[in-house]
Amino acid sequence: MSERLDAAIIGLGWWGKNLVNAVQGRSARLRFVHGVSHEPDSVRDFAASHGLRLSTSLAEALSDPQVKAVVLATPHSLHVQQIEEVARSGRPVFCEKPLAMNGADARRAVAACEKAGVTLGLGHNRRFWPAMQELARRVASGELGRILHVEGHFSNENSSTGAFSSWRDSEQESPAGGLTGSGLHLLDAFVHLLGPIARVDARLAVHKPRPAPLDTLSVLLDFESGATGTFAVVRATPRYWRVHVFGTRGSAEVVGELEPALVLRLSGQPTQRLEFTAIDTLREELDRFAIAAGGGEPFPITPRQMVQVVGAFEAIVASVASKSSVLVDNPAPEPAR
Repeated sequence: MSERLDAAIIGLGWWGKNLVNAVQGRSARLRFVHGVSHEPDSVRDFAASHGLRLSTSLAEALSDPQVKAVVLATPHSLHVQQIEEVARSGRPVFCEKPLAMNGADARRAVAACEKAGVTLGLGHNRRFWPAMQELARRVASGELGRILHVEGHFSNENSSTGAFSSWRDSEQESPAGGLTGSGLHLLDAFVHLLGPIARVDARLAVHKPRPAPLDTLSVLLDFESGATGTFAVVRATPRYWRVHVFGTRGSAEVVGELEPALVLRLSGQPTQRLEFTAIDTLREELDRFAIAAGGGEPFPITPRQMVQVVGAFEAIVASVASKSSVLVDNPAPEPAR
C-alpha cells in the first residue's frame, strides 16, 4: 500500500469540517496536517483536536513542507484561481464541487493540472455510492438495452437550517435555485451514465426570496446520444434522491438518500430490489484521490466529465435567466490514440 498522503484543508467551515471528520484517524490513505481559515479563532479548538497546524492563507499552507496535497472547501468562485496556485506548486489538488462557475474556467482548471502533471480530484461523493456504481455497471453492460431516458430528483432543506455560511446564500455563488448544492450531483450522475448533455431547458419558480429561500428548479435535457432526461430540485423539503434510467429492455432506479437501493425492472422478469451497505463516501472519494495522486488508479471522475458537468451547469443558469433552451458548450472529443 502506498504511503499516506499528508494534505492541507483550505476552508474549515461546515463542509471542510465534514471532510476532516471523514478521514482523520479513519483513513489509511490520507490525513490532514494543516488547516486554513480566515476566522482562525472560531476553529482553533477543532484544529487542535485533529492535529492541524492552523494558518489563514493558501500561501501559508503551500509553504508548509509537510503538505503534499491540497483539498479545497472554499467558496465556489475561488476554486479556479486556487487550483491554478496549487498546481503551480506541483501538488495534487482535490476541489469540492463545483469545479468552476463556467465552462471556460473549468477548462482552465483542468489545463493547469494537466500542464503541471498533477492529479485533480472533484467532490461529487454520490458517484461513490455502491447503488450508483451498480447502476452505472448495469447501464454500461447493455442489460437495459438502448438507453432512451433518465429522470432524477435531489432535494433537501439545507437552505432553511441556518447552518451555512452567508456566501452559500449568494446568487453569485449558488445560482439557479441552489443548483450548486443539489443539481450538480444529478448532472454528474447523468454525464457518468449517459454521456455529455447537448441542450437544456430550465425553469426556476421562486416562492420565497433569500434568505432561507423557497424555490423549485425543473430541467429538461437532451443528450448527445439522442437520449432525453429530466430532473428537479426543491430547496426546502426533506431529503430525497432518485435517479431512474430507462432503456428498451428495462429500467433501473436508485432511490433513497442514506441507504439507497437499486430497483431493477427487466422485460418479462419480476421486479428486483437490491440493497447495499452504506459507506462513508467522503472518505472514499478522498481515498481514491490519494491513490491517484500516488500514481495508482486514476481518479474515477475524468477531467473531461468534470468540464462537461460544468458546461451543463452554465447552460442551466443561462436557461433560467432567459427562460429558453440553451445549447451546452462541450469540449471537442479527445483525439484517438
